[in-house]
Amino acid sequence: MKPKNALLLILCSFIWGTAFVAQSVGNNFMGPVTFQGVRSVLAALTLLPLVLVRRHYRNRRIAAGDRNVAAPDRKATITGGVLSGIFLTAASILQQTALTGTTVGKGGFLTALYIVMVPVFLFFLTRKADVKVWISVAIAVGGMYFLCLAGKGESGIGRYDLMLIFCAILFAFQILTIDYYGSLTDGIELSFAQFATAAVLGMLLAFLSEHPTLSGVFSGWFPLVYCGVLSSAVAYTFQIIGQKGQNPSIASLFMSLESVFSVLAGWALLHQVLSRDEIIGCVLMFTAIITAQLPKRERKEVSHASS
Repeated sequence: MKPKNALLLILCSFIWGTAFVAQSVGNNFMGPVTFQGVRSVLAALTLLPLVLVRRHYRNRRIAAGDRNVAAPDRKATITGGVLSGIFLTAASILQQTALTGTTVGKGGFLTALYIVMVPVFLFFLTRKADVKVWISVAIAVGGMYFLCLAGKGESGIGRYDLMLIFCAILFAFQILTIDYYGSLTDGIELSFAQFATAAVLGMLLAFLSEHPTLSGVFSGWFPLVYCGVLSSAVAYTFQIIGQKGQNPSIASLFMSLESVFSVLAGWALLHQVLSRDEIIGCVLMFTAIITAQLPKRERKEVSHASS
């Protein structure tokens, strides 16, 4: 991976990881669906001026006969934006709801399960997979046991844990959608289309399922701004640009660092402490993350010159 792409994805994961704290705090002021809807509106509004400016200068260069500039595929932008926006909305609402009943660190690690799901889904699409992928899945299952079940008696996997697992599945779909449409479109326009879709769906669901109030929104302005501008508009645009042209499995490895940043942020800012079993679960899941992305060893053929 090029250093520029890697840096963008690491910055993306740092913002996402620290945003778990803002998301957790935001639940004190409004419902999770309302929070997701408003942050998506802020993200779309943040990206709109940039989209208009870029489109204006691109059209001027095209009109001037610059052959190095071409208009992105509008159909691909709309299709990719709507699909990724649907996946993003559903995943974010599940994540935001789960954070009402779990810690920031646990939420970050279970969400990062997409790192294993991406190569697994790629196998079903391409029928190509390495043994290490299935080994990583087994390790992840062990990590989920310690993170969700160990030391909890007969309580089993809680509903918040299930929400985060389904959230990870949806984020995996979002990553694969971006991988497919990212090379056909302008990254910032695709990001805007994604959040415009998420804004419409999020606010519609908020008014149908909750009772949004302006007082709640204004009271939670700081977490909303952090998540809407940085975590959404900036970080997801970094994801689209950084992931463009890269192997989605390798890209998801860099993005999965959000789980590490979320644990550190929860410990540093919210004084949340994981139990021994949960720490073991986190270690196992991070081991699964690394194992899934180990480079494949290629056999080198030695040629002998004929005499």
